[in-house]
Amino acid sequence: MTGAVFALMLAQSFEQRGFVENQTLVYPQTAPNDSGYVVNQTLLRWEASYQIAPWLKFSGAIDARTDSHEQTERAWSLDADDRSLKRPAFSLRRSSATLHKGKFTVELGRQFIRWGKADILNPTDRFAPKDYLASVVSSDFLGVTAARATYESGANTIDLVWQPLFTPSRTPLLDQRWTALPSEVQGVPISDNGARYPGGSQYGARFNHVGAGYEASVCFFDGFNNLPLFTATGNISGVAVQRYYPKLRLYGADLAVPLPWFTVKSEGAYFTSSTQGADEYALYVIQLERQVKEWSFVGGYAGEVVTRSTGNPFEFAPDRGFARSFLGHAGWTIDANRSLVLEASVRLHGSVAKMEYSQAFGQHWRATAGVTWIRGSETDFLGQYRRNSYGSLAIRYSF
Repeated sequence: MTGAVFALMLAQSFEQRGFVENQTLVYPQTAPNDSGYVVNQTLLRWEASYQIAPWLKFSGAIDARTDSHEQTERAWSLDADDRSLKRPAFSLRRSSATLHKGKFTVELGRQFIRWGKADILNPTDRFAPKDYLASVVSSDFLGVTAARATYESGANTIDLVWQPLFTPSRTPLLDQRWTALPSEVQGVPISDNGARYPGGSQYGARFNHVGAGYEASVCFFDGFNNLPLFTATGNISGVAVQRYYPKLRLYGADLAVPLPWFTVKSEGAYFTSSTQGADEYALYVIQLERQVKEWSFVGGYAGEVVTRSTGNPFEFAPDRGFARSFLGHAGWTIDANRSLVLEASVRLHGSVAKMEYSQAFGQHWRATAGVTWIRGSETDFLGQYRRNSYGSLAIRYSF
């Protein structure tokens, strides 16, 4: 084999892409624990894959970032587990090997695992922690280190996951606006004692069936909640706070039924825990979706049923915070270069509405402008962020 032929084969098997994005968030109001009006953040993401053989593929992605609000660490080391309170300056977003043979597919390493069929809230999505640091109402997914085996035969799919290393969702920093402190503790010095991560592994299984006119699945998860509870200890100098992650066992199911005028989707899960101070509850979503030419519409209701309430006030639970809400999404693809998205979540005492317009310029550049409007009472999950309405502008160069 000549060197030119080998280089051609290598080029055909290797793929890469990436982007550099600068995003600016502007807040009209300050918060009691945050006097800033502007946050600027820059992200470089590079993704690559190499098909080394028909049955073996390697995939990887690296993030490099910085910001103006000290939400990102100022260290040069490469982070591989996403357990830091701040975002790492350099992180291994993905690093996995995928093996495929016949009806079996196995992926090993850092990867993204998504379960569920709903679009506006996914109660069964337990292997998908999120980054809530910069915004609770607009978050990004984090990868997990896991082994995933999938068996697909005809209309049936079995998905098995084992996660040996726990990856938490990243919560807002205590001294910034997305940690909404109760009025009783405002002005009290609060120190962050980090997190107490659980030992042991997590595992789950999901069975999916595509039938005549419907698709349904059931799933099971045993592990830990990636959203924390908090312990607060008072002393003469203030309050010390530490995160911990309760045990969690989930039983879930989802269903999608295409009808002539719209598609009905439903997803629900029941959460139990043996950890003292953790609630037991069920989350469910019922939604309708429809595509009309260049428009897509999704609307529905997310509900919650609590079967055991501990009354623990020290909890960060955005998934439950968006429950008991009417949720809606509308997207308009104007043309190949322009799009408009509208989203809203309305609860009894709180609401959030988002509008985002995106336009491409040439092959590499894209600008996205948005407005997020939050209102409600201090006692509501959404309403507690009523000072955090913001406008955003992101400029992205893709390569």
